[in-house]
Amino acid sequence: MYQLSTFSRREALRSTSAGFGFLALSSMLAQQRGSATERAGDAAEPLAIKQPHHPAKAKRIIFVFMQGAISQVDTFEYKPQLQVDDGKTGPIGGRLVGSKFKFQQYGETGSWFSELLPNLATHADKMCWLRGLHTDTPAHPQAVVQLHTGAANATLTRPSMGAWLLYGLGTENQDLPGYITINPPANFGGSVNYGNAFLPAHFQGSRVDDKGYVPNLKPELAERKQRSQIDFIQSLNRRFAEAPDAPDAVEGVIQSYELAFRMQSTVPELLDLKGEPESVLEEYGINEQRTASFGRQCLMARRLSEAGVRFVEICQPGWDHHNNLHKGLVDRCGSIDQPVAALLRDLDRRGLLDETLVLFGSEFGRQPTAQGKDGRDHNITGYPMFLVGAGVKPGMTYGETDEYGVRAVEGRMHTNDLHATLLHLLGLNHEWLTYPYAGRDFRLTDIAGRVAREILA
Repeated sequence: MYQLSTFSRREALRSTSAGFGFLALSSMLAQQRGSATERAGDAAEPLAIKQPHHPAKAKRIIFVFMQGAISQVDTFEYKPQLQVDDGKTGPIGGRLVGSKFKFQQYGETGSWFSELLPNLATHADKMCWLRGLHTDTPAHPQAVVQLHTGAANATLTRPSMGAWLLYGLGTENQDLPGYITINPPANFGGSVNYGNAFLPAHFQGSRVDDKGYVPNLKPELAERKQRSQIDFIQSLNRRFAEAPDAPDAVEGVIQSYELAFRMQSTVPELLDLKGEPESVLEEYGINEQRTASFGRQCLMARRLSEAGVRFVEICQPGWDHHNNLHKGLVDRCGSIDQPVAALLRDLDRRGLLDETLVLFGSEFGRQPTAQGKDGRDHNITGYPMFLVGAGVKPGMTYGETDEYGVRAVEGRMHTNDLHATLLHLLGLNHEWLTYPYAGRDFRLTDIAGRVAREILA
């Protein structure tokens, strides 16, 4: 006769513990799937404002991107020992070269700036410095893509930082793109740097040039005729979207058409700077040839951010000084110093820094050693960026490089950590902001990322 075996309570718990773990895991995954569905948004209003994961002061970002890698030891990273040891062999080889530019301390914080950036230096006490940054690859294409998308392998297409932010929070202005990039680099990843990858198409960035031109925005038909035409096309798109085998991208196409129609009246007016007072145009340097182009970018960034655009990026290329370093820095710094200083001052004057976060920096830095007669090579092991505005401590320095500026030795922040921190400052938990694709949940920080809580105000 078969007899039931007896189990003690301890044995029963031990034998069923794996089942409990499976139930807990299933619950967690269901919550994450629910969160992803919520972030993707209602099909009728996928870009509607979404609640952040936690309260945050910052509502939007302006990223001031210096493409090519600005030389930090010649601009805002003063290294006295580098000046003393000029001409000697560096700690990793090569001939150390002290900066040829004079440095001076500014503000109550005593932050160092070279003579190349006198206007930007007046904002020293607003800045929160991240001086321990490091990244993975000393090549521009990979480093630029990683800075924008989090992907160390540039061949793996991932959603851009702005797309993740728009996916997580939605847009504050339904008549404008929630993500606009002005004068993005054509090389080094191109549209990947503002793309949506596997996120729905309505989360991708919209490209604008430094004169405010948006391709194919001017209508060829009268508004009523164009609306009728779009309604017919959209009826076909919606019928297709209802089919069981319709790709997810169809909804993105529908939303993009509707946004483009609304943009025809709102964007040209917003990007037209003629209505700005002459004093503002002068402040941004728009009437001077040297500063006109980047001055326009900075002023457009202020106007777009003020109108509720969630993520605005502006770009100034030309910082890759493997040669002609000193003349090149005089030229490039002269083109951005006044406009960026004006942007910070204008945002502050209008009260926009209370809810806007400004990020300034490059894909990596440059070495303190010589390259050729007048150049510096790439440095991925220690370089700075700064933040100004909502949610960060003004006048703070977090992290430090060694005595020559070669390696980050304190407050080290990988690119993943930078992304985690930026998302946190806008109320998003980088571990919760996920999107299911190809059988796994993806996120901007992949499987890494630490929030630099030390800088949080």
